[in-house]
Amino acid sequence: MSDVPADGSRAEITTAEIPPLLLRMIPESADSIAETYDLPAEKAVLTENARVRLYRLLTECFTTPVLMPELESDTPNTELLGRCWDFVETIVAHPSEHISGAVYFEVLEQLLNADGLVETAWPYMKDRTRARTVQMLDSYDVRIPGINRR
Repeated sequence: MSDVPADGSRAEITTAEIPPLLLRMIPESADSIAETYDLPAEKAVLTENARVRLYRLLTECFTTPVLMPELESDTPNTELLGRCWDFVETIVAHPSEHISGAVYFEVLEQLLNADGLVETAWPYMKDRTRARTVQMLDSYDVRIPGINRR
């Protein structure tokens, strides 16, 4: 079940809400969260460290252990990928540079680390994430047929 309303509207999320949102939407991140912060995941996501070090949270608890293995899998869990991109969509266009920058560098840019990751992720992305991904590709002069090269 998605935490994103069906109509696409969202109240602006605070930095403090992002770690618990990650755990709620992607419970598969619990082990990585607990390991990264040396606390039970439910407690770790409430700490100042998880809020302030958002780049670390996204990299060590979401992108590396959950998102990338699914994108690189021969048999990805499509339901999990849908939830992953719903989570990203919730925070990708945040007005805070701290939050939007963390998503850009620790999630979207990571798609450039191997051939085919953008194409694999694309069907699961929502509008704001797709728009930001196209901006990123264009800024790096990366052209992908069907995505930013028509």
